Amino acid sequence: MSAPTEQEAVNIVTLKWGDRYGPDFANRLYNGVARNLTRPFRFICFTDNGEGLLPQIEVHPLPPIVLPESHQRTTWLKLGLFMDGLAEMQGDCMFLDLDLLITGNIDCFFEYMPGKRCIIHNWVQRHLVFKKRPDVGNSSVFRWRANTTQFIVDKFYAEADWAMANFKPPQTYLTYGLGEKYWWPEEWAQSFKRQCIPPFPLNLFQTPKLPEEARMVVFHGLPDPDQALEGYKAKRLHRRCLPTPWIRDFWDESAPR
Repeated sequence: MSAPTEQEAVNIVTLKWGDRYGPDFANRLYNGVARNLTRPFRFICFTDNGEGLLPQIEVHPLPPIVLPESHQRTTWLKLGLFMDGLAEMQGDCMFLDLDLLITGNIDCFFEYMPGKRCIIHNWVQRHLVFKKRPDVGNSSVFRWRANTTQFIVDKFYAEADWAMANFKPPQTYLTYGLGEKYWWPEEWAQSFKRQCIPPFPLNLFQTPKLPEEARMVVFHGLPDPDQALEGYKAKRLHRRCLPTPWIRDFWDESAPR
């Protein structure tokens, strides 16, 4: 498998369905990429509603992966991104969740382990840090080469009932389906919940901090960026966070500076 050339355009891919994440989330993500990626790129949004998206965003239907009706608007859809010929993509593809925050240059995500499939090594809860870390990825950020991963979809089709019954959440099956995979360096993509919010009870008195080396901050679960910006008042005290104004510095709809 050949490594991409320096000038080869890359594909930034996201998924949007339903009402929770409006077009502003995709527009903010696009602008974060445009400010922090120096190489040419396509920004592709697979969605059931392209209204309100910036003209720079390519709009395509949701991937046509065959799923039960109960799973058709879930993160099982991410498996469909591995289909050959999707949106005529060529070369490197990197998926980004709509609700993550880009806080630094992301060229490194395309320079690292060229030609390999890369994903976040999923974080563990603080009270489990002394246990062995599971071999599970977090699918907020992963990279693959277009037209080389149809085998993942074919494998899923061959064992779909078993997969959906035994792999929860879906990113555990996605990790399994990747086969050979490589973890991103820890400092590049960091968890808002795990690495930014102070541990309880400090979270009740201290504002979340942005790790210095982070290139992306991932908002898996709750809070989402808009909730954290204003302060998140979860029912459980250890889940709360104070208003986090630095989110606004990186997460906006303004044109790239």
